[in-house]
Amino acid sequence: MIDIALLVSPGFQMMIFAALSVFEVANIASGQTLYHIRVLSEQGGPIRSSLGWPIETEAFSEPLFDTLVVGGLIDVKTPQSDRFLNFIRNSLPACRRVASICTGAFMLAEAGLLDGRRATTHWLYARDLRARYPKIRVEEDRIFIIDGSVWTSAGMTAGVDLILGMIEKDHGPKLARLTAQNLVVYHRRAGGQSQHSALLELEPKSDRIQSALDYARSNLRSPLTVEQLARVAHLSPRQFSRAFRTETGQSPAKAIEKLRLEAARIMIEGSRHPVEVVASETGFVDSERMRRAFLRAFGQPPQAVRRNAVSELSQT
Repeated sequence: MIDIALLVSPGFQMMIFAALSVFEVANIASGQTLYHIRVLSEQGGPIRSSLGWPIETEAFSEPLFDTLVVGGLIDVKTPQSDRFLNFIRNSLPACRRVASICTGAFMLAEAGLLDGRRATTHWLYARDLRARYPKIRVEEDRIFIIDGSVWTSAGMTAGVDLILGMIEKDHGPKLARLTAQNLVVYHRRAGGQSQHSALLELEPKSDRIQSALDYARSNLRSPLTVEQLARVAHLSPRQFSRAFRTETGQSPAKAIEKLRLEAARIMIEGSRHPVEVVASETGFVDSERMRRAFLRAFGQPPQAVRRNAVSELSQT
């Protein structure tokens, strides 16, 4: 059994418990108690969350557990005591891994655990993290990052991906996949995946354009011409092109390429499919066109993206 400790302080974000519940679901999915979870604080007793609801905690003492997860705060400028920071600092050599969810990265940073390491946090706070702690290599557009024995995640639901990554590391991809299915989420998004969804970035304002984009995402293998998308939106091609650019700020062709890139990157990072298969499945026609699109968008070819994803997952 693996002992997990969640460390919280007053004002912690309640969303942290959504991530920690992934361990509980892994226990249920496996039919045995693989993980035991404790909630710690400096003084113990009830600790109020960001919503004002108290959560019962144990006072921390010695870091006698496998994994420490540090929960984030809404106000990242909230000071922590020397004892609190020392507990985090001393946990790194004593534990197999130390992790943060969302703005918990600021506490790891203050304790000095992120100096010289790659790390991420919620994109809203990434620049602040970089400015306050210049020794950290902050990568603001990542779901989660593993650097040695230190794991950091982006905000909110990215903590679920981080915990699924831990389960996959501990017990293999089969249990991680089963856990994700029980949670009704996609099987663990790769850590290198962008924090931003292509559909969310496009932000269509009308149901017609949204319907066309939904259709496109579900039919990436098709040519997806303007005429085809216009029929879905019940507009003429001319009306559709004009409305699409007005609502999204992009041409239909550019938006479709973004959707294809997002789908291709997920496949590249999360599967072993050959590059040619990924290109075909996501509508790039051939692997060379996909390679050029990857270079424009990510600055590296698909093979390098896959190597980086595999390397991140292999680190402990």
